[in-house]
Amino acid sequence: MAENNATVENNTTVEETKEEVAPVEKKGGKKHIIVDPITRIEGHLRIEAVIDENNTIVDAFSSSTMFRGMETIMKGRDPRDCGLMAMRICGVCTGTHYQRSIEAVEDAFNVTIPKNARIVRNLIQGALYMHDHLVHFYHLHALDFVDVIDATKADPKKTAEEAVKWAGVSGHKPYISAEADFKAVQDRLVKFANEGRLGIFGNGYWGNKNYHLTPEQNLIGVAHYLKALDIQRDLAKMQAIFGGKNPHPQSIVVGGVTCVQDIKNPARIALFKQLLKDGREFIKGAYLPDVYMAGTMYAKEATDSDATYTATKGKGVGGTGGGILNYMSYGDFKLDDTGFYNAEDLFPSGIVMGGDVSKVLEVDSQKITEDVAHAWYEGTGKPEHPYVGTTIPKYTGLDKRDDGYAYLKTEEKYSWIKAPLYNGEKMEVGPLARMVVGYAKGDKRITKYVANFLKRSGLPITVLFSTVGRTAGRAIETELMSDVMMDWVDELAKNVANGDDSTWTEFDFDEVSVDCKGAGMAEAPRGALGHWMVIKDGKVTNYQAIVPSTWNAGPRDEKGQLGAYEAALIGTKVADPEQPLEIIRTIHSFDPCIACAVHVMDTKGKELAVYKVDPTCAF
Repeated sequence: MAENNATVENNTTVEETKEEVAPVEKKGGKKHIIVDPITRIEGHLRIEAVIDENNTIVDAFSSSTMFRGMETIMKGRDPRDCGLMAMRICGVCTGTHYQRSIEAVEDAFNVTIPKNARIVRNLIQGALYMHDHLVHFYHLHALDFVDVIDATKADPKKTAEEAVKWAGVSGHKPYISAEADFKAVQDRLVKFANEGRLGIFGNGYWGNKNYHLTPEQNLIGVAHYLKALDIQRDLAKMQAIFGGKNPHPQSIVVGGVTCVQDIKNPARIALFKQLLKDGREFIKGAYLPDVYMAGTMYAKEATDSDATYTATKGKGVGGTGGGILNYMSYGDFKLDDTGFYNAEDLFPSGIVMGGDVSKVLEVDSQKITEDVAHAWYEGTGKPEHPYVGTTIPKYTGLDKRDDGYAYLKTEEKYSWIKAPLYNGEKMEVGPLARMVVGYAKGDKRITKYVANFLKRSGLPITVLFSTVGRTAGRAIETELMSDVMMDWVDELAKNVANGDDSTWTEFDFDEVSVDCKGAGMAEAPRGALGHWMVIKDGKVTNYQAIVPSTWNAGPRDEKGQLGAYEAALIGTKVADPEQPLEIIRTIHSFDPCIACAVHVMDTKGKELAVYKVDPTCAF
């Protein structure tokens, strides 16, 4: 286990554990780095990278080490029940998987939901976006930019002045601006460090020369990190108000939602709105300023075109971590009631290829396939559309060598994640993809928010095509979402006040066609999410889900095309191979959710456990 020694003010040494890192010398002076597991993500991910004599990554491989078996559980089920199981695909975006599965049934049976149900679903999902993006930046990603130990050297007075400065850049008041508040955080941090009790801050490469923030900026980051722990709790409450609970909300059903009493209660709507206002204040006064600060201090990497791998064969668009530059959005958040696939979307659907924002392609769901040439599954020999897709495990193992390490068999199969393709091409999905597609399409709302960010930061649009840009895209989206949700809350309250309390469209399951198929294709916080189901005699005969991290974390396909994670690492310069800060920074910028892309079950069909619930038992 790699270790790092960090010295604070009184020269006390603190030892911290990291990701398992195994650098191994290879022929020609190249090193093969194994980082396993990647921490601060959902699920289990392994990255192998090859670096040259200049410590530049020249090849990379992304591998999930968990098996996905959720689709097989759905077979033989009533399609109306699948949503409750589909939400167990993940412990983060539970409600999104739930809703996509429900929408697949609604698509199959041609069910249109009422206006109140549309707004409530938007509010539940919008609250998830705010919560997820905030938690990701501060608690999963910020420590890739913020050197916690360096914050102990900061001047609290100068820190307060710095906070005001960056809040001014973002056009808002600083969430924390008092010198005493920053001094209190610093005192706690120094005490914990000197006693060897860094706790949540114990896992980091403190002192790495590729940390670029000043001590004062680092202290701002730590202070906001701690405050975000409180804010995210309230954002989670928002999801529960209309969802019934969080995680795993249960108010969404085929035909609408069940929270009739909640939307008829003005106090419930008022509570949601107050929590939204509080969260919005932190987003504008802390989250956005911190992203402006990080974007400015890491601008060199974001504009280093020499460190860019692109699907356009290296034209030098973007910066470190840019990757394949093919962006796709399915579109999401319906703004009217003209039907699921006809309504105007807050986030437009579309595809931008090679970072060329002058042209947008429309999404054709028939062109979506999954390839298993390098994934641990059996296949038909060609990429499969989800309606006919299969999930048959075929694990071929690792390459165990005399040096004591087990390597991926990169010329063969090396991941439990499939390789999704659109018209034979790899895609990146996520907040950045949504912002790029919306900007390229000329969407007025998205263009305004993206343009404001670029103007205030003084950076070109190509800065978005980088690790830093991917992080910025998520922050831009969060501000947009926090603003538009205020309108949605008022729209819901007004509609109910006018006498409309309808939340469900009645339909007769027995009278509709029971031999059909449907898809729920929209967005999740991490990107394009699709659930496909085939129904025969009223039961599910095939079920496939392609989630955002399947698109981004997938391995090479049969043509050798790199996945988004893999391509984003090519060209990245690593300051210290035993401290792969740059690798985890770029991977974290995607906000990986490997538990969504894969899921654990026994590959031999062995029964793992049986549970009996006594419904008469009082808890």
